[in-house]
Amino acid sequence: MDIPKVFNKKNRILLAELTKTDFKLRYQGSVLGYLWALLRPLMMFAILYMVFAKLLKFGNDIPHYPVYLLCGTTMWSFFTECTSQGIQAIVVRGDLIRKISFPKYIVVVSATLTAVINMLINLVVVIIFALINGVEPSWTWLLVPLSLLELYILSLGISFLLGAINVRYRDITSIWDVIIQALFYAVPIIYPISMVASSSIVAAKVLLLNPIAQAIQDIRHNLITPETITTWNYVDNSFLQILPIILIIIVMILAALYFRKKSKFFAEEI
Repeated sequence: MDIPKVFNKKNRILLAELTKTDFKLRYQGSVLGYLWALLRPLMMFAILYMVFAKLLKFGNDIPHYPVYLLCGTTMWSFFTECTSQGIQAIVVRGDLIRKISFPKYIVVVSATLTAVINMLINLVVVIIFALINGVEPSWTWLLVPLSLLELYILSLGISFLLGAINVRYRDITSIWDVIIQALFYAVPIIYPISMVASSSIVAAKVLLLNPIAQAIQDIRHNLITPETITTWNYVDNSFLQILPIILIIIVMILAALYFRKKSKFFAEEI
């Protein structure tokens, strides 16, 4: 991607307008409208909390486990919404791409920024819930945006890569839905890492090398409780500690290069 073109005024205006349009269309025609941005993760949290915290007694050893679970479900919802919308963005905006010449990355970024807006709204709820639950504000809250940025860059990289492939092979959307379901159980959203570590320390460390798990655990550690197990305080090897970040950078670079190469033919293939 040409860096000067990425940041020029015309492209910034187009990005802002597409993001506004995507956000409005997402809830157009629904009775509750924008409230669904809050209700979906909260409903998911309520179901998971009743099943896993109340019935199966997960998280008894974790301080503020309800907030811990709400934070995890919010971040997971952000990742799934960001990638799902990003992967479909080029195909959904096919008519616009065929009619107007502009950098195609804007379509993908605008779709993912809608997910960012929803996530920020839900993050406010998480913080309010945390304060009500007795979580004390800390300077580590300032580190949360770094982990959110990390998770967003990973989501954007996946969206660029699979979104470009999805233009020709529409099965990608369905395949990604299946992968998302599998990933949900491979990331410590509902269960704590300590539960895995009690059975296998190696398995717990492998789970933490997943960039999604690493980012979510860091957010929980910095926002809710320092007792949260993270890559930094559980994995001894310095290289392995930064491996999730390296993987995110590699995914983003390869995805951007592939997207740039294929974007020249999007108008013909859609």
